[in-house]
Amino acid sequence: METVWRLVSLTAPTVRLFSGLTDYRNALKTTKMEEKALEVYDVIRSIRDPEKPNTLEELDVVTESCVEVRELGEEEYLIIIKFSPTVPHCSLATLIGLCLQVKLQRCLPFKHKLEIYISEGTHSTEEDINKQINDKERVAAAMENPNLREIVEQCVTEPDD
Repeated sequence: METVWRLVSLTAPTVRLFSGLTDYRNALKTTKMEEKALEVYDVIRSIRDPEKPNTLEELDVVTESCVEVRELGEEEYLIIIKFSPTVPHCSLATLIGLCLQVKLQRCLPFKHKLEIYISEGTHSTEEDINKQINDKERVAAAMENPNLREIVEQCVTEPDD
């Protein structure tokens, strides 16, 4: 019994040490994901609304809490954005999603997969719009339309560009 007690007393500090390392690594990973989320938010906050002279941030269409980043692999991330249109019947929600797609594809300096959704319960046709926003072929086709491309450019271009 004494031998067992010695073994337990010798291994307990080692187990606590490794447990602490795991907690420390998880904390570092969480901090890194929060930093990436803020980096993403800084890119999208200045996108202008297609109808109004305000930014999406000023209209609370996007907020810091609407951005989530998960690590997919080494230096590869999944970015999930859930934005909230100003009204449940917003006719420009798809265009806002397109602006988010375009700006992030252009501006993010790291490898990523992007998923953009309308926040649940904030739009009357959110399911249909979510499918459109995340369909790469539809996004590409939309950007081939010169009128639509011009509107997107006006929304995503920084004022000092």
